Amino acid sequence: MKTSLLPLSKIIGATAALLLAFQAQAATHIFASKLITSQDSKSQSDMTVIVDNNKIIKIVEGKDEGGEGDVFIDLSGSTLMPGLMDMHVHLSFQNEGPSSYMKRFTSNEADYAIAAVDYAEKTLMSGFTTVRNLGDMKNETVALRNSINKGVTLGPRIYTSAKSIATTGGHADPSNGMSHDQMGNPGPQEGVVNGVAEARKAVRQRYKDGADLIKITATGGVLSVAKSGQNPQFMTDELEAIVQTAKDYGMTVAVHAHGKEGMKRAILAGVDSIEHGTYMDREVIKLMRKHDVYYVPTILAGNFVAEKAKIDGYFPDIVRPKAAAIGPLIQKTFARAHENGVLIAYGTDSGVSAHGNNGQEFALMVEAGMSEMDAIRSATVNAAKLLKIDNELGTVSVGKLADLVAVKGDPLEDISLLENIDFVMKDGVVVKQK
Repeated sequence: MKTSLLPLSKIIGATAALLLAFQAQAATHIFASKLITSQDSKSQSDMTVIVDNNKIIKIVEGKDEGGEGDVFIDLSGSTLMPGLMDMHVHLSFQNEGPSSYMKRFTSNEADYAIAAVDYAEKTLMSGFTTVRNLGDMKNETVALRNSINKGVTLGPRIYTSAKSIATTGGHADPSNGMSHDQMGNPGPQEGVVNGVAEARKAVRQRYKDGADLIKITATGGVLSVAKSGQNPQFMTDELEAIVQTAKDYGMTVAVHAHGKEGMKRAILAGVDSIEHGTYMDREVIKLMRKHDVYYVPTILAGNFVAEKAKIDGYFPDIVRPKAAAIGPLIQKTFARAHENGVLIAYGTDSGVSAHGNNGQEFALMVEAGMSEMDAIRSATVNAAKLLKIDNELGTVSVGKLADLVAVKGDPLEDISLLENIDFVMKDGVVVKQK
């Protein structure tokens, strides 16, 4: 009896077909009593989202448990929505009072990196599957991003600016407050610039270091060891050089700014977002609307520093009056910006306040007059648009990456529910389920 053998190519092809068939069966079906897609301002009842590998492949009405080999997740009584996004975090440090100001003298790159691993996991477990890290110490969040992307470390998707860019003595000059024999003369490599040539070099250095975007400190800041919290700190030609160079490298530009003049210069130079925006007035609001510049409010950080300013010794004497004056104003600024139609993306400045408490910003936004749905959309579709990744993330839509979170109850009735996320899926993998 003659036995005929199949060619090896056919065997391989048949095996691949079987594997593909198995993968097609092994989908994850997630049922929820409420679904917020963020595509519009409506929620849907009793929906099933079907995930295959790391993408959403189907959304159906009712409870669909799938077939043999599929995974079914029953989130009855819960609201499912896109993974949340925080557009302003600092993952490698956390404010802990007076000791925070000593860390730059006692901490090494490895110390910041290890702390960042812990804070990144806390951020992901709080429901934030994507973050924009706006400033670190020694490019440690570049390494953290790479580690997370490789699956070695647990954390959110990170889009990092690495070291922020400042001017000499400006907010984010790492040598502020040091003695003269310690401060040295930091330059573009350390993120300190003076003039157009150094501004361009600093952007190129960030690109070389592996940053995803640029963060500049266009005005003074609250927590830096320097007198002014709002003075403009870049000249117009420096800002234009930064923005032009960043665009050449496909990078967006985020701008720390409290004072009006610094905001005006930055907006006219072509930046993508204003962070904090404390002394934003009608003129600045008009400019932001005209140029489609996003506002990232960070109300949580403002409230945090205002409260801590009441405690003797918590901040250095030069910082305390800035925290007391600027902190309480941000929520009112947010209310005006929202009323006047400024584009708003969610951001907390976590690292000033504790990592993992990112969801507390939602209640502050609603308290200031934003609807619950708009607050959620600011942390989903709006944030994705600011990052220019809305073709991949930001809504629960067929074909998009499966970043999903859920909370018991309905956050459209009680937005504070988002402070305790029960279910987190990132890139099609469940990382938290209570």
